[in-house]
Amino acid sequence: MAEIKQQAILDFYTYPPVGADDWRYTFETAQVRALEMQMLSPAALLDMANAENFAQAADLLSATEYALPQTSRNFAEMENILLARRSAVRELFAELMIDEPIVELFKARDDFANLRLAVRRTLTEKPLGTDYSSDGNFPPEQFEQVFEEEDYNLFPDYMSEAVEQAVLAYYQNKDIRRIDYAIDSVQAEYNLKKARRLKSVFLLGLFRIQIDLTNIRTMLRLKFTPPLTGAGFTESEQRNVLLKGGFIELERFRHGLDIGYETLGPLFFVTPYHRVVETGANYLMSDKSFLRAEQQCAEFLTGYLMTTIQITAGPQPIIAFLLMKENEIRTVRLILTAKKNNLDTRLILDRLG
Repeated sequence: MAEIKQQAILDFYTYPPVGADDWRYTFETAQVRALEMQMLSPAALLDMANAENFAQAADLLSATEYALPQTSRNFAEMENILLARRSAVRELFAELMIDEPIVELFKARDDFANLRLAVRRTLTEKPLGTDYSSDGNFPPEQFEQVFEEEDYNLFPDYMSEAVEQAVLAYYQNKDIRRIDYAIDSVQAEYNLKKARRLKSVFLLGLFRIQIDLTNIRTMLRLKFTPPLTGAGFTESEQRNVLLKGGFIELERFRHGLDIGYETLGPLFFVTPYHRVVETGANYLMSDKSFLRAEQQCAEFLTGYLMTTIQITAGPQPIIAFLLMKENEIRTVRLILTAKKNNLDTRLILDRLG
């Protein structure tokens, strides 16, 4: 610990505060509380994970909104249903959210995701394609014009900055990973700036947690994958891909790169992420897999979202419902994909926790 020059000062034990009530959202909060009761229970997801095959796992969804039609019981149809449910919950979120800037903020997630794909393809001279999400603020059908003309001013400011930073990072040594790191950095900064502008205690806590969890994943992946020479990152450059703005000081993560897996837990003992790091590192060391790290990160974030139960009325429960519902959809897809590919049930259960 002596190497860590500055200790993080946290005024909470596990999760940061979620802010105060906003009585403009009384009806909207009541509506999402009712919808939360219809979400899949952990027991239902475990039953799916323990099903013998894809068909049996899909049958367990027959009484839910994810039910497959009797005439078409295949994975492609299930994928369509999951995409439709995701679009529906996002549309509901936009309807319930009184503050339009919050809707734009969460739509920007798809703008950044679309950019990652488009910039990767453009810089590696691949076809731009059309398989982009239409749930963002910027219409993806205009991507072709923007990238052909290289007129990034046609993008909103946050997108043009992300493209410029990604292009600059890539051409330093033509390492495609730099594109993702650059866009992640711009997105993190954008989220924090918007949360502060909205004066949202909850959003600021949410985005700072997401930054910390991303840095934990990055630290573990950098430890697991040695620095590449030539076109890859040097050891010193690896330390600069961590995101700024989280609750935990970057020096702690950098120190984690220099020590063994078995000492990562103690390094983070004084932080809220002790269990996340220790469980993820131990599993990575024993099974050479990031499954438990991903599971622990998802569980920690869900725990914070569930603390919005203390809010009687406000945007916090609506945001939490959107994110938990999206996570439910991802989990259903994960289980069914694993069953379709005959993945070992133990691995599915390890990912679910």
